Amino acid sequence: MTNPVDAAAVELERDAVVVGAGFAGLYALHVLRDRVGLSVQAIDQAGGVGGVWYWNRYPGARCDIESCNYSYSFSAELQQEWQWSERFAGQPEILRYLEHVADRFDLRRDIRLGTRITSATWDSGRARWVVTTDAGDRVIARYLISGAGTLSAAKEPAFDGLDSFEGQVYSTARWPHDGVDFTGKRVAVIGTGASGIQVIPHIAAQAAHLTVFQRTANYATPIHNGPMDPEFTRLIKAGYPGLRGRSRDNFGGLPYDLQAPSALAVTQDERRRVYQERWDQGGFRLSLDSYADVFFDATANATAAEFIRDKIRERVTDPATAELLCPTDHAYGTKRPPLETGYYEAYNRETVDLVDLRACPIERITATGIRTTGVQGADHPLDAIVLALGFDALTGPLLRMGIQGRDGLSLRSHWSQGPRTYLGLMVHGFPNLFTITGPQSPSVFYNHPLAVEDHVDWLAGCLSHQRARGIDSVEPSAEAEHRWGEHTDEVASGLLLPHTDSWYTGSNVPGKPRALLAYFGGAPAYRRICADVAERGYQGLLFDGVPAADGPGATV
Repeated sequence: MTNPVDAAAVELERDAVVVGAGFAGLYALHVLRDRVGLSVQAIDQAGGVGGVWYWNRYPGARCDIESCNYSYSFSAELQQEWQWSERFAGQPEILRYLEHVADRFDLRRDIRLGTRITSATWDSGRARWVVTTDAGDRVIARYLISGAGTLSAAKEPAFDGLDSFEGQVYSTARWPHDGVDFTGKRVAVIGTGASGIQVIPHIAAQAAHLTVFQRTANYATPIHNGPMDPEFTRLIKAGYPGLRGRSRDNFGGLPYDLQAPSALAVTQDERRRVYQERWDQGGFRLSLDSYADVFFDATANATAAEFIRDKIRERVTDPATAELLCPTDHAYGTKRPPLETGYYEAYNRETVDLVDLRACPIERITATGIRTTGVQGADHPLDAIVLALGFDALTGPLLRMGIQGRDGLSLRSHWSQGPRTYLGLMVHGFPNLFTITGPQSPSVFYNHPLAVEDHVDWLAGCLSHQRARGIDSVEPSAEAEHRWGEHTDEVASGLLLPHTDSWYTGSNVPGKPRALLAYFGGAPAYRRICADVAERGYQGLLFDGVPAADGPGATV
């Protein structure tokens, strides 16, 4: 169902509203409708299903998790029938996969596309959510389930003069569907995070001249993508149950099992051999499958960081440019490690320049280009600017929906000092609101499709428990929410990650409170905690204001 044009506003009644039609929204719709038996309305502002893979169409957009792992596990038939063409699928193929899922499970009939939620307000008298859209329509529902995603709210640009630029401005987060031709153009890319690192080699190969504006250098490592080998595909399909089991038992939801305890307990030669082997394997092997203490010991981390810096120096011919591309201000893995193909070689082209924004910050964008100041300030004439600025991660998609809970409490106000949740799934004061892969859950540190399935399956069990007992509302107690926040902080306190400013801590968005946005205890520990909450009669939750079970909350 698409957004009607010039139609009178309507009011619908449903058991549940699902926000989003990406991995989370599609699976939530399927489970709640086809397993739990609810009437469901899914809503997405995009013109098609796919979530972030509908929007992120820039050249080089690709998943950084192997295709056979970055996929649903809930349907054995789906796993067997879908054929991935590449080891790491590109955006077009992932989008085709999600479109196939929507069709195979007949989900489109309950998805309203081209529609943005402008507000969602809890009506205590009716124990219902009142959801309003930009079409003026309202949906009245008992449950509000957000599958809006963790990286779907693009960071807004804040450059003086951007509106005055007479050339074209593009965002990697909202790329034109018919593509962009940069042939003969003078192009700037602002940002060298994951999206910038993917798009830069493609623009460098096409543009007459490319200027890259870098604020923070990143530890990018090779993805080593390639066609899927038919024999490898056969083995994967034959062993999917075991593969998924090993994935869910691994910290990041991936079937890696070679990680050693300490980088400092082996010789330098052995350590470099392991790093080189993981480098050659590609993907997240170097970060997640080398040595465990890289995440919490600064000396161990420095061995991996210097290995990567040495690789950058080998690949970039100009020593000064190579040093600018070598990160020195943060530990490896404390920002999401980007994966690349030909990124560093792009800087060996005579037509590519790198501007260090720490030495030469952007003063303003002019009608004809970008003006920098500082030690080597200059005017950079341009025909096009590409913004690869990243995202207002995890909390951004939720706060942009205008959610108001009991007694008019806004979610933005409740989270004014950072997110406060129970299990990353629920929020005190916001009955019947569920946030799939939300803040303070493993989310961005857990293979996304499997994380989605874990959350939705837990949610389905909770709602079935609630409905069987005739309960109108469920929410966490304030104490349970507080204890989960304390546990989230405690788990992260031994890691290097909280000491780095990044989107993991919300530090990339001006004015956003600095707080830990994810649970860093790993998928296995988190799964055990959630299972324990359910087995204890949903300890920590309030059913119609009454504690569901004795005790303050999750046993941690």
